Amino acid sequence: MGLRLSRFAVRPAVGVMLRYGLALASVATALGLSLILVHHRLPRPFGFFSFVAIAISFWFAGTGPGLLAVLLSCSAMGFFLFLVPITEVRGPGWQFFLAIYAMFGVLVGWFSASRRRAERLLTEARDTLELRVEERTGELRRANVELQSAQAEVRHEKDRLKLLLDVTNQVVSNLQLRDLLRAISASVRHIMQCDCISLALPDPDGTNLRVSILDFPASKGFAQEEAVIPIDGSPAGEVFRSGKPLVLSGDELNQVSAEVDPAMAEGYQSRCFLPVVSRGAVLGTLTLGRLSQQTVFTRDEVEFLTQVASQIAIAVENASAYRQIADLKDKLAQEKLYLEDEIRTDANFEEIIGKSTALRRVLKHVETVAPTESTVLIYGETGTGKELIARAIHNLSPRRAKTFVKLNCAAIPTGLLESELFGHEKGAFTGAVTQRIGRMELANQGTLFLDEVGEIPLELQPKLLRVLQEREFERLGSARTLRTDMRLIAATNRDLDAMVEQARFRSDLFFRLNVFPIQVPALRERPDDIPLLVRHFADEFSRRMNKTIETIPSETMKALCHYRWPGNVRELQNVIERAVILSPGPVLNVPVTELQLHATHVPAGEGAGAGSRKRKPVRSILTEVDRNQIIQALKDADGRVGGPTGAASRLGLKRTTFITRMKKLGIDANGVSEHDELGTDTPDTSDTPIQ
Repeated sequence: MGLRLSRFAVRPAVGVMLRYGLALASVATALGLSLILVHHRLPRPFGFFSFVAIAISFWFAGTGPGLLAVLLSCSAMGFFLFLVPITEVRGPGWQFFLAIYAMFGVLVGWFSASRRRAERLLTEARDTLELRVEERTGELRRANVELQSAQAEVRHEKDRLKLLLDVTNQVVSNLQLRDLLRAISASVRHIMQCDCISLALPDPDGTNLRVSILDFPASKGFAQEEAVIPIDGSPAGEVFRSGKPLVLSGDELNQVSAEVDPAMAEGYQSRCFLPVVSRGAVLGTLTLGRLSQQTVFTRDEVEFLTQVASQIAIAVENASAYRQIADLKDKLAQEKLYLEDEIRTDANFEEIIGKSTALRRVLKHVETVAPTESTVLIYGETGTGKELIARAIHNLSPRRAKTFVKLNCAAIPTGLLESELFGHEKGAFTGAVTQRIGRMELANQGTLFLDEVGEIPLELQPKLLRVLQEREFERLGSARTLRTDMRLIAATNRDLDAMVEQARFRSDLFFRLNVFPIQVPALRERPDDIPLLVRHFADEFSRRMNKTIETIPSETMKALCHYRWPGNVRELQNVIERAVILSPGPVLNVPVTELQLHATHVPAGEGAGAGSRKRKPVRSILTEVDRNQIIQALKDADGRVGGPTGAASRLGLKRTTFITRMKKLGIDANGVSEHDELGTDTPDTSDTPIQ
């Protein structure tokens, strides 16, 4: 570093003999030079040479060799004084030179000691300075490392705060949970140095977690959206129940089976499960995964991710509330349409009109089954008021405060019937531009009335059966299972039993619908109710048309009571409406002549062969033949149904099947003769053409 001032002083390893030898050599050199000068009779400056030798010894060899040089110089000076004759000596004696040498040695020794002390102090100062420089350099290096670390931590913290700000902004501006998580997932993966992020929410039944959203660019295909994870026995389920974060890696992570969590087959090295908590309630789980072996989720990362999960919990709660509000809005809109349709409907009866025995029997069945939750199947010809019976069941049930939803299965095209029943998601098919709530979901906690249930296509019947058995379904275009608590009332004018035998209707669905069958009688089977219905319709339509109908002629009423009414109550309603329109005064003017012509035309047609086949469906003819066969078999068996000689055996039918057909056709085994007499006036529940 610096120039050494004395080799011997800074090198203590130099031997003592070498230093004293330097003193001897210096004095000997001075003495030799003086002798040479004496030999050639030249001036002999031994004193000068000896001073130089003493100075060299003190300066380079130290105090001891310097004193030795002083003694040797004094001795040599005495030698020179001895060689010179006394007569030639005019100067001072050797004692003087000894004093001079001593004074010079002390002076040179002091300078030499001062030099060495200064050199030692300088060396110590230099070493101290070098040490302090090294310490300061180390401190600066450490400070630089700490500064870089602090800057990295500040940048990391800034990125985290920016992520939290982005999450908060997305929560405020986005109500769709899927769009929100997709917007922030890339930032979360970048900042947290993870490969996968997913959000799992519980199913409605609370037994499983379903992966609602997944962002995993490096996925091998094992981790998928809509994957089901059981709450029992899975890490995500443990976090969902405990509400505490969980970090798994190494052997702990390998113990999780891919059967419990299919995503484990992706080869994760570390996973972090966080509860999504809002207002003390766990709404789901947020899971992050890393494929690298060097990185395991730290406590600091878990604490930060807990803050992210809290923001996502707000988003989940907002999205859930938004979805509920949207569903309720759609449901209210649908209910509004139904209510408007109810207001506009032509058959806006406030109550069922009639007091006949057949109608009272039906109403008794209605009172019996209404308080239960059983499925009801209503049989009856078209226009007999099956919807009124269904509405009466709903109004007498515990569900009367909820919605009564109706759907005519025959009025909806086959391709749209599934969407009407179960609903569809946006984009489920061409033209599905918005989400639609189905009738099943709309009737939740209420009653669903399916009219013309026999028109449901075979491919749709299993889904309806599943709803009746499991109380769950999926919208078209959605894999999310929805649950519904509804009561089903079905109605038909077809012979479902015959359709089952013809493989046109599923037997399991038929048995599920036919829990409590109700047969609505045709209007011709309850003629006592016709005068009441005529007066009711006359009052209603006269009030609508601002007319006054005070009198109904007895001849008119008698003609109305004797007419067969193939269109049942609906036909009677239309006839009375027309009569009110044609009545100029207070007397109801019914075109009785047209009714009489029609009444006389039907029997004539029945005997005309070709004309009757056009007027009467083949199924009605077959049903009448079936009825006649059952009545004849009962007569031959003296009213016995079972047994080897019973009516069922005579027709080759099982006893239960025979009894079911008897009930459907209204045949009483104990009054076969009475039923036989009325056989021509009691049609079955199959289709009857509307006049």
